[in-house]
Amino acid sequence: MAENLKDIRRRIKSVKNTQQITKAMKMVAASKLRRAQSRAEAARPYAENLREVLQRVAARTSVVSHPLMAVRTVRKVAFLVLTSDRGLCGAYNANVLRQATQAVATVGERRYGIIAMGRKGRDFFRRRGYELLGEFAPVGDEARFEQAKAAAERAMALYTAEAVDEVVLVYTRFVSAMQQHAVAIPLLPISGEALRGEQHAVTGGYIFEPGAREILAAMLPKYVESQVFEALQEAKASEHGARMRAMDAATRNCADLIDRLTLRHNRARQAAITKEIIEIVTAVEAM
Repeated sequence: MAENLKDIRRRIKSVKNTQQITKAMKMVAASKLRRAQSRAEAARPYAENLREVLQRVAARTSVVSHPLMAVRTVRKVAFLVLTSDRGLCGAYNANVLRQATQAVATVGERRYGIIAMGRKGRDFFRRRGYELLGEFAPVGDEARFEQAKAAAERAMALYTAEAVDEVVLVYTRFVSAMQQHAVAIPLLPISGEALRGEQHAVTGGYIFEPGAREILAAMLPKYVESQVFEALQEAKASEHGARMRAMDAATRNCADLIDRLTLRHNRARQAAITKEIIEIVTAVEAM
């Protein structure tokens, strides 16, 4: 019984050490979440203004034509999938990978390939024999525009070279620290509806130099880059939120386990003391 008590005390100490680690990881994730959320909110005006400028320019162009807007018969689809580099973030990676595999299942008989951002997604698709059209890992804990630009340029290069006929962006949309949704949205080709927007926003007498078509051709790649960057920022905020929740749940589970182990230890100690008392009383009566 003494050895059993020693094992229980050792296990309680081990769980307390784990609890300290998960509590620290929760605090770190909460700090990273605040920074990621503030950066995502700060970047939204740029994306909205860029979209508005594109709509104004497109409204002044009679025929909108660009390689990134060319609609072709879809024979091959590329999926740009955003995951994390590390685990310990609950079902974050599982949800986005499930969304990606469901999107792949809708392709049917057409061919497809994966552009993976993040180690978890890259390793997942590599182990299952998917064709990797691009790899961007590690991504890091912060969303950087250089990484989003590199992934967007890879997707645009594949599309303009007609290596793929459609590009779908799969990531986790950030709603709040407690709620995120994995989504799959079309990235390429750029639809005309996205550029037309609301007509009342383009009624001003604008003069474009060198010309509306030239400006539109220069801005469309930046529009795709901004979409990928915005998705990467939301994915990072979602990752930190999921990790914060997972570490909070782990900390609470450790506390519950410590309570159960402490109760078990007290019962075992009480049983050991009772047994010793009985042995002493029995010995005295025998004398």
